[in-house]
Amino acid sequence: MDSRPSYRIYGDGIMKIERVDERTVKCFLSNEELEEYDIDYKDFILRSDKAREVVQEIIEQAEEQVGYKPPRFAFDLQIMMLPDQGLLLTFSEKDNDLRDGEQLIECLKEMKQILDRARDKIGMAASEGNRETVTEAPRRNPVQKPDFAVFAFSVLANVMSYAAAIPTNLRLDSELYEMDGNYFLFLRKGYASYERFSRACVQAMEFGSLYTADEEKTAPIKEHGTCLIETKALRKLRG
Repeated sequence: MDSRPSYRIYGDGIMKIERVDERTVKCFLSNEELEEYDIDYKDFILRSDKAREVVQEIIEQAEEQVGYKPPRFAFDLQIMMLPDQGLLLTFSEKDNDLRDGEQLIECLKEMKQILDRARDKIGMAASEGNRETVTEAPRRNPVQKPDFAVFAFSVLANVMSYAAAIPTNLRLDSELYEMDGNYFLFLRKGYASYERFSRACVQAMEFGSLYTADEEKTAPIKEHGTCLIETKALRKLRG
């Protein structure tokens, strides 16, 4: 298979598409090309319509010129600014290995721990009530189901890909933080059903990894991180 770089003349600039391996393609967009497209770095970050059109054109060019076969489902898009030169875009297929299963297991384990702690508190409250009076039966408080989770993403493009992949009518509450070069998406059930919230959490692990399902463990992010989007992060990233 021919993996040599391919070049396409566009205006005064040169679009360079390079096949790195079977699952990875790099594309260099010069400053001249960015001007021709009337697009910049922010368009790719915010996933604007112009950026989507350019990405689609790059993929089509990569298929034609270097035999690149885009992944059937999700792919990673990394964006690197090259000062005074342009942008370097890297397309790579999303890994769907055993790590996703391991993350799902960890997610379920952590949520189970929260449920166990809730049951323990209910049991302690019932025991105290029994000691105070024998005639009154202990009240049964409903066990709270987990309705909160935080997911970590290595690049913002993955958060945006996740936002675009979930249903538009999913009424989750979401916040986005950045800390130490990583992005943390806070998800709350909001008005969504527990089933749809759970599905959204599982789907999030296709693009990132579970950070925690315990709100008490989010203090370092809130104290030392930067809040990028305070409310409705998924809707705003979807554009």
